Amino acid sequence: MRARLLRARLKGWGGVGAMAIGCALALLFALLLPEVRSEDRGTGGTGGSSRVSHGSQARAAAECADPEKQTLSPSDADGPTIEEIKSRPAEKRKLVVGVDQNSYRWGYRDPNSGGTAALEGFDIDLVHRIAEEILGDPDAVLFKAIPTDQRIPAIQEGRVDMVVRTMTINCDRLQDVAFSAPYFRTGQQLLAPKSSDITGYDATLARKRICTAAGSTAQETLEADRADGDLVASANLDTTVPNQLDCLVRLQLGQVDAVVTDGALAASQAAQDPTVELKGDAFTTEYYGVAMRKDADDLVRRVNSVLVNFREEPDGWQRSYERWLSATLGGTDEDMAKSEPPEPQYLRDN
Repeated sequence: MRARLLRARLKGWGGVGAMAIGCALALLFALLLPEVRSEDRGTGGTGGSSRVSHGSQARAAAECADPEKQTLSPSDADGPTIEEIKSRPAEKRKLVVGVDQNSYRWGYRDPNSGGTAALEGFDIDLVHRIAEEILGDPDAVLFKAIPTDQRIPAIQEGRVDMVVRTMTINCDRLQDVAFSAPYFRTGQQLLAPKSSDITGYDATLARKRICTAAGSTAQETLEADRADGDLVASANLDTTVPNQLDCLVRLQLGQVDAVVTDGALAASQAAQDPTVELKGDAFTTEYYGVAMRKDADDLVRRVNSVLVNFREEPDGWQRSYERWLSATLGGTDEDMAKSEPPEPQYLRDN
């Protein structure tokens, strides 16, 4: 089954021409989208910092140590949540998953896929693996593309069974959803034009316009750091957008000077536009996890069981990294080791 899944995976972008088409479409959509200003800091996001020096995260850390470890031990047993999924009518017997469709090599639609524009990428590989383990069919998935700031509401309102969308595990989010063990390691990083005088997360951000996704912990990190004096006070944080790719579009249009997002996503965006690059090193450490309802204990345990195999099997994590991410994050063993999740620990007991 897994071999058939891998053979069925579609090829990536077909070169610079395809990327140009993708960026042109993104530009068009961005011009039609109004700027979004989010006052809700508790929902969704593209990244979260593990640095407890940040004001809001320091307060959360006092109540939740090591958020990436606050998950349940693996189990293959079915429970009420999984039984509900399995009991859906035949035509609806699918795993409903919230994903991104705009993050190159993570969850995106390939315009060269023969007219189907199928979703593919690292996160999509993981979704297929989870569906195969739960429903016996890797394609038994109903994908729902959701904006960054709608990830947690989509789970809480029952619109999706889970979210697999480069979603960072942090203490604030653990108040609203349950997470699996980590499946990827990354960190916040700056993206800016190659010609920019920005050198990193430092004083060169003075009076610069910085874009983040609305409701993201990248946004929280910047605002908390500015309040704490860790970010230059004159940095302009007014621009927020529904989806992270919209920040790249605003950067291309000259509406902002820099983007802050996860380094893994920033590297993919730099691959789409050769005029931009990462500036400086990552200034946080964070981990992606699969997000589910807080009371879906059996589903959390099953996903953690899937992740054990996904990390260990040769056609799992390593194969997906090599296929999708080695071109943007590096293909050496050292490069891969930087992104590998830590050995899972399961400290949540109920």
